[in-house]
Amino acid sequence: MITESRLKNVLDSGNFAVTAECGPPKGADPEVVKSKGTILKGHVDSVNVTDNQTGVVRLNSLAACALLRAEGLDPVLQMVTRDRNRIALQSDVLGASALGIRNILCLSGDHQSFGNQPQAKGVFDIDSVQLIQTVRQMRDAGEIIGGEKLASPPELFIGAVANPFADPFKYRAARLATKVDAGAEFIQTQCIFNLKRFKEWMGLVRDNRTADQVYILGGITPLKSARMAEYMAKNVAGMDLPKDVINRMKAAPAKEQRQEGIRIAVETIHALREIKGVHGVHIMAIEWEDAVPQIVEEAKLFPRPQA
Repeated sequence: MITESRLKNVLDSGNFAVTAECGPPKGADPEVVKSKGTILKGHVDSVNVTDNQTGVVRLNSLAACALLRAEGLDPVLQMVTRDRNRIALQSDVLGASALGIRNILCLSGDHQSFGNQPQAKGVFDIDSVQLIQTVRQMRDAGEIIGGEKLASPPELFIGAVANPFADPFKYRAARLATKVDAGAEFIQTQCIFNLKRFKEWMGLVRDNRTADQVYILGGITPLKSARMAEYMAKNVAGMDLPKDVINRMKAAPAKEQRQEGIRIAVETIHALREIKGVHGVHIMAIEWEDAVPQIVEEAKLFPRPQA
């Protein structure tokens, strides 16, 4: 049974890390989570579990992480500030650690207006940076917000997200530095299709020396079709999907577009491995976990190191 963060061990040992994403089901069947874990096991170091992504009601992230851990995987608990106040957030941090979960990713969360409960009230008692600070304080100082001492502190490797492509562009490196200063130890980025822009962002991150203080994992999303590419380019906020990538998907025959999407993902991983300051990849194969083993193997990232 995992007793410490495999992700942290892999990164600390200097290996190029691979994480993937597991979206919990819109129901209470644990076998859905377990089956996704079975697909990913052995091909990735850790598995993120999303927290009611896009504001849609799903199986609780904490429960899904516990299920994955029981299957021998190293889960990354995603925790958003949208749905909980500071009492509930801190309580869930303690609960995660008590269950043996050793990684947490702190986010604000997609606005509830995008999901299936648009009338829900957003909480946002604290923001993602404050959540990072809170978890770091709980772990390192053994204190909750306000300074009261904990009987035993949580053990968690603390992560955050970054979008190198959002506007204003030059602010993005400073935003990352803010999260690192708050206590983030690893970063997972928005999915990367515009390598030129990502390299520019990494240059800024190196210039302000943030790259020396945090592990950065580049986001990878395999495209299933040209239609998916066009939809993401037009409708997903903060997405930078160049026309040449869309045209490449369009040029592939319909039956071959999934494989073309995988080829693009593999080529992107190869490119990321050559960029100074990139320590791994985070594969977000949206409801397409079957693609992850192929991507990892074709990118020459299999077998995974023994941490």
